[in-house]
Amino acid sequence: MQNLNESDLIYDWNVHGNTGFRPSVPIQFDDETLRDGLQGPSVVDPPIEDKVEILHLMDALGIHTAALGLPGAGPRAVADVTRLAKEILDCKLKIRANCAARTVEADIIPIIEISQKVGLPIEACTFIGSSPIRQYAEGWDIDFLLRQTENAVKFAVKRGLPVMYVTEDTVRSQPDHIRRLYTTAIHAGAKRICVCDTVGHITPTGVRNLVSFVAGVVKETGVNVGIDWHGHRDRGFDVANTFAAIEAGATRVHGCAIGVGERVGNTPMDLILANCRLHGWIDNDLTSLKKYCEKVSQTYGVPIPKNYPIIGDDAFRTGTGVHAAAIIKAEKKGERWLADRVYSGVPAEWFGGRQTIEVGPMSGESNVVYWLKQRKIEPKREWVVAIFNKAKSSNRILSDSEILEIVRNESAKS
Repeated sequence: MQNLNESDLIYDWNVHGNTGFRPSVPIQFDDETLRDGLQGPSVVDPPIEDKVEILHLMDALGIHTAALGLPGAGPRAVADVTRLAKEILDCKLKIRANCAARTVEADIIPIIEISQKVGLPIEACTFIGSSPIRQYAEGWDIDFLLRQTENAVKFAVKRGLPVMYVTEDTVRSQPDHIRRLYTTAIHAGAKRICVCDTVGHITPTGVRNLVSFVAGVVKETGVNVGIDWHGHRDRGFDVANTFAAIEAGATRVHGCAIGVGERVGNTPMDLILANCRLHGWIDNDLTSLKKYCEKVSQTYGVPIPKNYPIIGDDAFRTGTGVHAAAIIKAEKKGERWLADRVYSGVPAEWFGGRQTIEVGPMSGESNVVYWLKQRKIEPKREWVVAIFNKAKSSNRILSDSEILEIVRNESAKS
């Protein structure tokens, strides 16, 4: 078993028979935490200083664009977007800026003014509802949507803004309407179009059908236009839908830290990044991923569940004897990567974490010995037995303070 590497020890059925997908162009990421993320009904809109720090964390993770806000919403939004845009310019951040706007001039004008004031290009993400149910509720028809689309995109393009045209509720829209709306926007000068699951309706099969259809529409225009995917998590298909969209032709995907956003939230950007790294599609340094998520959690008032994938407290933590024994044996072989993978499908070290062995009712004595050695405490037999017996009579993982108290008590006896 000497000189073995990961491929010798892990058979990857994700790429069995050379069926693994790889994007033909590099995937881009658009972070909506500072815009759509703030639409969550339970979130707190944090002070601008916290937003600036979140923007820097996005940049450190290699995220390509950040939605800075919807400046048409009012003076505070204008002030925050201006400050964030200035931060990108002054600090020479690599991340690019965009802003949301309805397909009306009144929403686009503040983006133009901020862009000119700061001296930073800002992509205008002009959106309009496209589904029949939305048209019926609003009293719109397709001719109205086409006029709004053409006028708004041309207005923004004429004033020097790059434009992404967004159809809200694309996933419940009629094919002919989708074709006409996107074709109109592209001919008016939009450089990107965004396919949206605004209400969290679609499944991965539906995503493949829809995004493939949209890719065909783009091809019909003969214009090189990027396709974005924006998904919500109402049915729990959010991450799966995002990867289905990539496989079908999306070149930029949207998300928010820890999935904050409207109703039950957007696709978690952290899980998009992590899975793209695990697929081998990106090599971004994601060791600050937990810091990014914790900052958003703290400032938005949204707790991170302990069992949340990759960045939750329990992601790389076990108190189970069989699991712990395997990790300990792997460590003894002197291969750090081996211990990080023997009982984990996600390498903790890639994301700034480490495998942690705790002591609880499902533990074996090896858990106790390991716990003590990790803290430079000699695993005396009587101490190990006392801790082990306490753990077996408990209904949960023992805290560090509880174990140390047992050590002190046993030490005082001798």
